[in-house]
Amino acid sequence: MWRRAAAAALALGAGAGATSIAYSDDPAATLKICTHLPPRLLRDTATAATIAFDYQYSLWGLDPGTPAWLSAKHDAHLRSANRLQELCFRNGGIYIKLGQHIAQLEYVVPEEYVQTMRASMLKRCPVSSYEQVCQVFGKDMGESPETVFAEFDPVPLASASLAQVHAARTHDGQKVAVKVQHDHLTDTSVIDIATVGFIVNTLHYIFPTFDYRWLVDEIRESAPKELDFLNEAKNSEKCIRNFRRLSPHIAECIYAPKVYWTLSSSRILTMEFMDAKEVTDVNGIKELGIRPVDVSNLVSKAFSEMIFKHGFVHCDPHAANMMIRSLPQDSRKTFGWKRPQLILLDHGLYKELDYATRISYASLWKALVFADAKSIKENSVKLGAGEDLHALFAGVLTMRPWKSVIDPSVDHLVLDGNNTDRSEVQMYASLYFPQISELLRRLPRVILLMLKTNDCLRAVNHALVGGTSLESFVIIGRISSEAVLEAKKTSSRSFLNKLIIWLEEILLEARFFSLKLVLCFMQLKKLLSS
Repeated sequence: MWRRAAAAALALGAGAGATSIAYSDDPAATLKICTHLPPRLLRDTATAATIAFDYQYSLWGLDPGTPAWLSAKHDAHLRSANRLQELCFRNGGIYIKLGQHIAQLEYVVPEEYVQTMRASMLKRCPVSSYEQVCQVFGKDMGESPETVFAEFDPVPLASASLAQVHAARTHDGQKVAVKVQHDHLTDTSVIDIATVGFIVNTLHYIFPTFDYRWLVDEIRESAPKELDFLNEAKNSEKCIRNFRRLSPHIAECIYAPKVYWTLSSSRILTMEFMDAKEVTDVNGIKELGIRPVDVSNLVSKAFSEMIFKHGFVHCDPHAANMMIRSLPQDSRKTFGWKRPQLILLDHGLYKELDYATRISYASLWKALVFADAKSIKENSVKLGAGEDLHALFAGVLTMRPWKSVIDPSVDHLVLDGNNTDRSEVQMYASLYFPQISELLRRLPRVILLMLKTNDCLRAVNHALVGGTSLESFVIIGRISSEAVLEAKKTSSRSFLNKLIIWLEEILLEARFFSLKLVLCFMQLKKLLSS
């Protein structure tokens, strides 16, 4: 019976594959895809089954919460993370993107997975051969790279999960960066998403508390947009327009490379070449005459403005997607230090926050900064966390336990990056893993992307200043408060309400003035001690 079923499935698959090849506009590409599907599916099935068996066997007969159970669980997490990492590298494409997503979800997925993926996913991305690059140019431009450009370096400057970047020079002498998508990725991504979904659904079926189906849903929705480079170009221009229109006070400090539309397509993006330092290159930033703390503050300002005021958010702000240079033609200096300009790259993944979600999220962050327990609960409930998980939601956002979140001291949210801080949060994440999974199931997907964005920014700030500073939280508190007040002004009609809002604004300014005094005192104390 099983042999007949297997034979029938094989015949059906072969027939479907033959039909797809026969009626395809690109038979060679379709044949390649159909050839790749069976080994991919086999690897996925074997990996999912091995991981499931490992957890079942390793934890068999052990009482949850005991030292033996915790040790066995840690080892199983580590082995499974390595298996998943190997699967991502062997399959490539969307699987690499999945691994990068996991690497940026600190304390949302088990630490062993985060650390394993973070150590490799941004460094071991696939590289297309020059022949494959020429194939993409032939299909999209109808010409070779050497014809489209006066000069084109066949060796890529960098490679990522979906594309790689080459240096080139246009026929009018402009140096440009050319982002070229890995060949056939648009076609294979459909298969990859389906097979990734198979793994996650299988693990969820075996372990109901392991519910990361939302991650597959997010990749399914975002992948087609990230694979369309013309969409990415439109996002970059909209981002800069938003800063000029809604945040003019810092607009000159935010930049995106100019797009060469006539030299771009859905799989080729030609941009202005940027001579700048990576955002976490502390020594390089200092060589430019810029203080790392000023870069950290600018990053916090830029993304707070995007999240709380624009509602149009760059959701992949890891270190490779942000660069720093000194502000062009700027003569102003602070104690001899130059002002930084933040250059945003890779605009493929953006999310729009609707008005109600944006204001609730801003209100939540305002409450977190000022340790307002009542408002934290109220706005957590509005965002879908529920009354029972609002404290956990606050902890996931701030990486602080509830007792620290509601502590009235001014530096209650500050993470200095020491091992004690990390160990405490990791302990809570391990203890409340089922509740975290339930929280992720409840939250809207756009808020899940905000969690990922928070984790990326936290990692960048940690590299720049060794943690999350009080100054960063003052910035977040001010911008979120401004967004909330603006929303109140817009909806207010009566004179009395406007007067109340005006008084609230004065009180808020007084609170921020006192915070600034505390901040100055702490900085002076640190300076004197060093």
